[in-house]
Amino acid sequence: MNLVSRLAGPVTIAAIVVLIATGNFYSPSALVIACQAAAVAVAIWARRAFARGQFAATATPRGEAVIRRGPYRVIRHPMYASALLLIWATVLSHWSVLCAAVGAVASLVAVARILDEERQLRARYPDYGEYARSTKAVVPYLL
Repeated sequence: MNLVSRLAGPVTIAAIVVLIATGNFYSPSALVIACQAAAVAVAIWARRAFARGQFAATATPRGEAVIRRGPYRVIRHPMYASALLLIWATVLSHWSVLCAAVGAVASLVAVARILDEERQLRARYPDYGEYARSTKAVVPYLL
């Protein structure tokens, strides 16, 4: 696992902490709150799709098969998708250079982590290529 991939979790957490600490996380907008709540719900749903002992904070695959239940039926990386939705809903509702920089850094690190994880998953699971062709990476039916 490369350094950027290893830093993805801490960078994502740091991005959220920076947004909270600078007063940019909370919004009176019902749409932003709905996006943030949806992001948290998807993250919980994705986490619950893992079998006991299969989930790890690292990008290294641990299970015996590709997960195809829960949100993994339509996207390959729902945890990253939920983190990016949470961060970008916040960034867009409090647009500034600082918020845009936080969103950009979190996005770049997430993309690096996704690419590293995709490489590992393809190497470990022979059927991952077929799964990748039938699902999108982070945005259902689009991307």
